[in-house]
Amino acid sequence: MARNPVTWLGVPAFPKAAHEALADSQLRRNLRHATHTIRDKRARTVAEVPDWEELRRAGEAIKNDVLAHLDTYLERLEAAVTARGGVVHWARDAAEANEIVLRLAREAGTHEVVKVKSMATAEIGLNEALEAGGVTAIETDLAEVIVQLGHDRPSHILVPAIHRNRAEIRDIFRREMPGAPADLPAEPRALAEAARKHLRQKFLTAKVAVSGANFAVADTGSIMVVESEGNGRMCLTLPRTLITVMGLEKLVPTWRDLEVFLQLLPRSSTAERMNPYTSVWTGVTPGDGPQEFHLVLLDNGRTEALADPVGRQALRCIRCSACLNVCPVYERTGGQAYGSVYPGPIGAILTPQLVADPHDKQAASLPYASSLCGACFEACPVRIDIPEVLTHLRAKTVAAKPKASPERIAMKVLAQVFGDPRKYEAAQKAGSLARSLVPGGKVTKLPWPGSLWTDSRDAPLPARESFRSWWRNNRG
Repeated sequence: MARNPVTWLGVPAFPKAAHEALADSQLRRNLRHATHTIRDKRARTVAEVPDWEELRRAGEAIKNDVLAHLDTYLERLEAAVTARGGVVHWARDAAEANEIVLRLAREAGTHEVVKVKSMATAEIGLNEALEAGGVTAIETDLAEVIVQLGHDRPSHILVPAIHRNRAEIRDIFRREMPGAPADLPAEPRALAEAARKHLRQKFLTAKVAVSGANFAVADTGSIMVVESEGNGRMCLTLPRTLITVMGLEKLVPTWRDLEVFLQLLPRSSTAERMNPYTSVWTGVTPGDGPQEFHLVLLDNGRTEALADPVGRQALRCIRCSACLNVCPVYERTGGQAYGSVYPGPIGAILTPQLVADPHDKQAASLPYASSLCGACFEACPVRIDIPEVLTHLRAKTVAAKPKASPERIAMKVLAQVFGDPRKYEAAQKAGSLARSLVPGGKVTKLPWPGSLWTDSRDAPLPARESFRSWWRNNRG
């Protein structure tokens, strides 16, 4: 049984979902334009920093220290938040986190909450849980508004509506947004203005806001959110009650550590030198901002991931999305094919570790959603070796299969062939003889299970003469 709604119900495993996505030419055009634009701009802003590699290594070291001493830093954070008038709640899984937020909203006497964009709340399915409890969650980030009004699913960590173009967004606003002009043009300024008018009344009347967190400072209990539109600032100052849902790993020990991440994150995510809006709050300040602050610390599989010496690298992630923008697989399939709130390369290693059910075919397929080209590691600002974790998780998937599975049997036979020089040479000779049976020099169609390969690519035939044979004939 899965511990959380990290993956979407009803979405097929990645191979099938990717096949369907590849057939959508409009989606592929949208993705290519958006990812290449962000990628090129990021390359220019990163090139401005002479010590970029040193910053990456510093970010890696700080995050490794946090993960190695997570219990100590979490206790320090709890004490600091409590001392400054906040209340800390611990949630083992999605169900507990959703129950806490719903209860707090009801206690505040509201049937509506405004939200700052948060991957953690998407991870636990908070919007759906609140709706089931009679509370409506209003997204305020422009891209999240597009996704919510379009009854859609996000496809990118930073730009959830990256799969939509301006004409599609205009149609969604005309159809779903109350008060949107019938003649609303597909022009960015007009679309942003329509969203601003739609949200302004929500900001002014909201009693409760729900936020995520980019970072939390253990020493002072300070929580930070960085964003580009100002919607976060509205949510974090106007409502009386503020509820922050934060993954356990979002900690940094001290304020000085933020110096590193506030250089790494904006350049890696929005390709900016600094974020337009950086909001920090520490507990409760009488007469200024929210008068009730609740921090929900979310585990939801993180401690299990922490126990894996290789897989724990995924917990260093600062949700910048740089790996998505350079990934050739993501560029062609989009985020929805991953069937998870965490798409792209980071999702391929994070989602399988957060999902408790080892038989979840959707999550188990994600480590194979990669060409292992390594571009994601080169782009990652905290040096997560995503290819290493991918191969590690693939090995775990194979190990969990029955001993009589076709893959295990095939690998066992191959091990015997590769482990015996005579068998290996006999196999080479047999392969060379097979050339005469196949015209054209390549195999384009094989029966199952070989069809799993030839459905996507041709299989090359062995050379006419093996290297061993050539060496024997030419070098004696």
